[in-house]
Amino acid sequence: MTTQSTMDIYHRTVVNKFQIYNSLFLNLPFDQVHQVGVLLPLLNQHCQQGYQQQQSPRQIIDEFFDHHLPEQNSEQRITVLFKLIQYIERQIVLFDAIEEAAFTENNALDGAGSIPLLAQRSAFLNKTAELKEKLKHYHARIVLTAHPTQFYPGPVLGIITELSQAIKDNNLSDIEMLLQQLGKTPLYSKQKPTPFEEAASLTWYLENVFYKAVQDINKRLENHIYPDGQLPENAFIEVGFWPGGDRDGNPYVTADTTLKVARRLRSTILKCYYRHVRDIKRRLTFKNIEDQVSDIEQKLYTGAYTNPEHHDYSAEQLLDDLKTIKTDLNNDHQGLFVDHVEALVRQVHSFGFHFAPLDIRQDSRILTAVQAVLNKEQNNRDALPVKDTLATIQAMVKIQKDNGHSGCQRFIISNCQSVAHVKTVMDLMHKADLPKPFPVDIVPLFETIEDLAAAPEVMTTLYTDDEYSKHLEHRNNRQTIMLGFSDGTKDGGYIAANWAILKAKEALSKVAKEHDIEVVFFDGRGGPPARGGGETHQFYASLSPYIQNHATQLTIQGQTISANFGNPDTAQYNLEQLLSAGVFNAINPPEDAWHDGAYKILQQLADISFNHYQDFKQHPKFVPYLEQISTLKYYGQTNISSRPTKRGDDNAGLVFEDLRAIPFVGAWSQLKQNVLGYYGVGTALQRLIDDGCLNDLQQLYTTSGFFKTLMDNCMMSLAKSYMPLTAYLEQNQHFGDFWRLIKDEFERSRECLLAVSQQTELLADQKRRNASIQIRERIVLPLLTIQQYALQTIEELKAQNADPKTIQTFENMVTRSLYGNINASRNAV
Repeated sequence: MTTQSTMDIYHRTVVNKFQIYNSLFLNLPFDQVHQVGVLLPLLNQHCQQGYQQQQSPRQIIDEFFDHHLPEQNSEQRITVLFKLIQYIERQIVLFDAIEEAAFTENNALDGAGSIPLLAQRSAFLNKTAELKEKLKHYHARIVLTAHPTQFYPGPVLGIITELSQAIKDNNLSDIEMLLQQLGKTPLYSKQKPTPFEEAASLTWYLENVFYKAVQDINKRLENHIYPDGQLPENAFIEVGFWPGGDRDGNPYVTADTTLKVARRLRSTILKCYYRHVRDIKRRLTFKNIEDQVSDIEQKLYTGAYTNPEHHDYSAEQLLDDLKTIKTDLNNDHQGLFVDHVEALVRQVHSFGFHFAPLDIRQDSRILTAVQAVLNKEQNNRDALPVKDTLATIQAMVKIQKDNGHSGCQRFIISNCQSVAHVKTVMDLMHKADLPKPFPVDIVPLFETIEDLAAAPEVMTTLYTDDEYSKHLEHRNNRQTIMLGFSDGTKDGGYIAANWAILKAKEALSKVAKEHDIEVVFFDGRGGPPARGGGETHQFYASLSPYIQNHATQLTIQGQTISANFGNPDTAQYNLEQLLSAGVFNAINPPEDAWHDGAYKILQQLADISFNHYQDFKQHPKFVPYLEQISTLKYYGQTNISSRPTKRGDDNAGLVFEDLRAIPFVGAWSQLKQNVLGYYGVGTALQRLIDDGCLNDLQQLYTTSGFFKTLMDNCMMSLAKSYMPLTAYLEQNQHFGDFWRLIKDEFERSRECLLAVSQQTELLADQKRRNASIQIRERIVLPLLTIQQYALQTIEELKAQNADPKTIQTFENMVTRSLYGNINASRNAV
């Protein structure tokens, strides 16, 4: 399909429909008094013209009111601004629903990265047998994290789902009805959710999206790769779960929370099986079969609804019952409808009775402190967090008993820096009286550039340690290692972090092979390129051939969950992309792209960008700029998450090392500067271009999927930046020079990336993606302007020692503006 025809489809199915339905939305009678639906397009026009004329957000908003609402006082103006924010939030939901409805028309479900094409490419290379063998044990696991940045309440998710379907059906009356409902329904809770409520909100996606998506993927694997044979009993797609298990991400999580979430996961999958069995039952009305199905139905109903504590029925027993039915169907009923039963069998292989494996994660500093207390006072087990740490370890065994071994078997050590940190967890398992051999995988998480470099030595020591090597023997000599893109980028910058992680994977693969260990890498990624996000499947397709590749595992966070996995179609598409990218790389690694020249250029870029980023990070204005200019401190005031915005004492001063990645990256995103996605890139590219390496860089962009993906994701960060929004800071007495540093690197990165990619505009070869970005940026421009206006006003009011209540009103305005800006970007954090 040509680029023009692709854009024609996008305009017809998305752009034109948004114009029509947005006009309908803005004219609905939500607010007869303020006529906000009429005012919003006018404000958007003022913003675009104002920034072209180099006006500040304060000037734009003031002129807007002076021109259109001159009679209103300050209190009335504040009311209008809050109303505008509400309208813009719903415009974003509408655009999301329209893009979701048009997804299958704008994405080739059988095209690049799909299972059908995976089968075709493998057959073309005479590697079908190799593919089938690899798929016996290979899987892609996405892990939904406890880092919520876009969790709509259940009623809103329901509206979005129905709205997408109504748009797909062109049902104007339903669209109008749902837009009216959307306009009156609160998008966010008034109170912060509890850790359990966060987990419960994510189970909506498990139940309503992933269950069907995985079923469809299993069917496509059977049809296209195993048409003449039995599908392996393998969970090709797994969905992991951090809410309720991740206490580093959320220190308010307790052992009781973990157990409660595990019970919720078990009851949710049993509900899915119960509904599935009821569907099958309508077909299996044969003699002797119907009673067997009814028996299964009753057992599932008891476990899901009437007695969730009832654990007498297991996944293994369900499989045995289903296999008995299959045998009877084949023997007595000519195999009629046996495929319906086989589909459910595949679901049980995928989800067991746990639905999603629940990971436990804790910071190494907390674990070390707990161990120190216990070593000093063996009987002091009631002090927190000692009591909860031991109870959490014991809870893992309880969950394995109730939900199956896969229900909770990984203990992740955040900020892992040494052998001692891994041995600490083993010691705590001893102290928690866990049965031997320990039924738990210990997963070190290496995050900083320094820790990534030290990781191979740490793992070498562990593999040769008697106690740990015996532990690994009981875990099938398989070691999972987690690598943190978010903190790596925060620590070393964009290129340096990605390069350090790739080199660490190569070194860790070599070490593992030397000790006969199968190593699985688990990537801690966020939504934007600055946190390892962007076009992630392209990274897995282009991995170095020197990296062990037994699975694709990564975290999925915040609004990326709803953006990429919001309905069965998008989830199926993106899960297939990940599975296909990883498994095809495993059977056909891109060896030609990883030559000595590529390594040399990438190392040079990493070194130069790292040094430039370190200078930026150590600038005396760096932390004050974030603290005084950005929205960093407002993240903790939102009601979308129960967790704090930084580690340590909330009352202590701002320390860079304690900043969590989400508010840190998010603060730059709200400023529309996105520095972590490009800072240092322009300087590094410019240095090599000045040294006469432009042709080498252009060739590498063409031949190396890894380098191209790195640069394309950097371009995405630039495309989502908008420097005119904060151009007024150039005249700021304290931060003008610092703002110019950012502006210069932005321009330098943009110019160099265009030269290297040989394009005339950013993302020129991804026109549909760029069109989506630009529409979203236009929608939120008034919202960004209101946010900056509020921030400017707060500083002025503080300088005047104004009424604290007035200041609080504008602080609430800033906080409220965060939601829409995050959601519009789709991968802002």
